[in-house]
Amino acid sequence: MNAPQTPGQPLLEVVDLAVNYQLKGISLPAVRDVSFDLRAGEAVALVGESGSGKTTTAMAVAGLLSPNAAVTAGGVRYRGRRLPIDDDDAMRPHRWNDLSVVFQGAMNALNPVQRVSKQIAEPCMLKLGMARDEATERARELLELVGISSERGAAFPHELSGGMRQRVMIAMALACNPSVVIGDEPTTALDVITQAQILKLLTKLRKELNLALILITHDLSVVAESCDRVMIMYAGRIIEDGTVAGIFNNPKHPYTKLLIDSIPDPSTGKRISRPIPGDPPTLQNRLSGCAFRSRCPSAMSICALDLPELGAHEQGRVACHLYPAAAEHTRIPSNG
Repeated sequence: MNAPQTPGQPLLEVVDLAVNYQLKGISLPAVRDVSFDLRAGEAVALVGESGSGKTTTAMAVAGLLSPNAAVTAGGVRYRGRRLPIDDDDAMRPHRWNDLSVVFQGAMNALNPVQRVSKQIAEPCMLKLGMARDEATERARELLELVGISSERGAAFPHELSGGMRQRVMIAMALACNPSVVIGDEPTTALDVITQAQILKLLTKLRKELNLALILITHDLSVVAESCDRVMIMYAGRIIEDGTVAGIFNNPKHPYTKLLIDSIPDPSTGKRISRPIPGDPPTLQNRLSGCAFRSRCPSAMSICALDLPELGAHEQGRVACHLYPAAAEHTRIPSNG
């Protein structure tokens, strides 16, 4: 499925994506006007609190939305061609081959009664047409690639540690040589040392295999060393994006500033952070105007009236009335 790509063209383009959920017979917007692109070998993080729309955005890109969710506007292009993200049957040839997903709960995603090598080999047989012996050898190679002895392929998921199970999930995601990998909070529920190891592994594989990575996380601290660009999401919209250095060194949106302030500072030897006051809005109670205004220390009267557009500034894009929009959907170059 890896079609030729026009020189200079993004590998993946998300254009004005909107997703609604059906809850008790009511259609509620979960994601609105999300646009970004991704180039080969680039890593982009989607960051925000629970309910911000980051996972919904990523699952829409992969065509893996839940039955009560639907894409209502916009779309996704892969190598310049529209992806049929609203058609499960039409998307099947693209999953595994063009893009794959590393899910956050490896113990839930893996089959508990199958040996891990068999689970890695299965997509190779189904998607690439490999014979069983060839697929088994491919599984052994992939286990070694992610830092697990191929002999451990005979183990069942419950016989592996959490970090090893997550490595198995990464091996499965790479089984059919995709160009895009989506990491749906792949370090959740792991201890900090194992988190660092998994992020280091993803960065290593991305560079070695020229993978494009979409990393979903609620924790800004995990993207500092593993991503090129960061997109901050709130209430279903991108409200700021830019390079990692730009976001950390000169954040524009008040929400981004609060997210950074909530990260514990290891240089002080203390694990004290500043929590963001209030709670993020649910699908049922999103405010008019700027959805963040009830929690924002810089809220103005206009924030209750008008939804701020996502516009360009000197180092990225931001949707905030503190920075009047200059243009929409401006590409943010990576550091590389």
